[in-house]
Amino acid sequence: MTVPHSARIYDYWLGGKDNFAVDRAVGDAMAKAIPGMRYMAGENRKFVHRAAEDLVAAEGIRQFLDIGTGIPTRPNLHEVAQSVAPDTRVVYVDNDPLVLVHARALMVSTGQGRSEYVAGDLRDPSSILHEPVLTATLDLTKPVGLTLIAILMLLSDAEDPWSLVAELRDGMPSGSLLAITHPTADFNPGEVSQAVTAATGAGMTLVARPQEQVRRFFGDWEMLEPGLVPVSAWRPREPVADPQAAYYWAGVARKP
Repeated sequence: MTVPHSARIYDYWLGGKDNFAVDRAVGDAMAKAIPGMRYMAGENRKFVHRAAEDLVAAEGIRQFLDIGTGIPTRPNLHEVAQSVAPDTRVVYVDNDPLVLVHARALMVSTGQGRSEYVAGDLRDPSSILHEPVLTATLDLTKPVGLTLIAILMLLSDAEDPWSLVAELRDGMPSGSLLAITHPTADFNPGEVSQAVTAATGAGMTLVARPQEQVRRFFGDWEMLEPGLVPVSAWRPREPVADPQAAYYWAGVARKP
């Protein structure tokens, strides 16, 4: 309760109530640095919805592995995916016990599909991929939608997040799709620098990365159209006045 957590800060920005005073304090400090922070959090969630719809409807994906789930915010990924294909199965992974408590209580699957929640850490991909609940829920011989939404920013360069994501990619079968969003200073270095300072001053790791460093997370997978773009510009359902108003890169790529 005394240490800020990214999931609870996002919950606060999105108007949720599952957060503590320390999360609100850091969230307010970051929002002071970036006045559009709450808008950006909303755009990030909209990307999740669009990507889930398109991966199910256009790409035929029927199972997802979502690492860094965050506090449940409706509609959740499985709700969007199952609204298109009710038999879709989703495994959520997070390392915050509070997230898992809320997920188990609120993330109810359709009868035809399945949603499960496991405690796991992105820093240990092997333990995630061999988690019994995951292997009982997902068929890793068939394509998987792997989603890493606003989570890689919490790993420092010294932790080599590119190798960690490469291990996850290697564990996915051919035809799988990887969706990533990642904050960047490319669009407004001054504001983002102040927000990073506010987060790190509170003991959090927060790394904003340029486009080429984000692109490295996809390895040799084939980027789907429109490529690695500002999060609001990834297949928007309506015109976007200023795609760079949300300081995230976003993209989806397919494993050959």
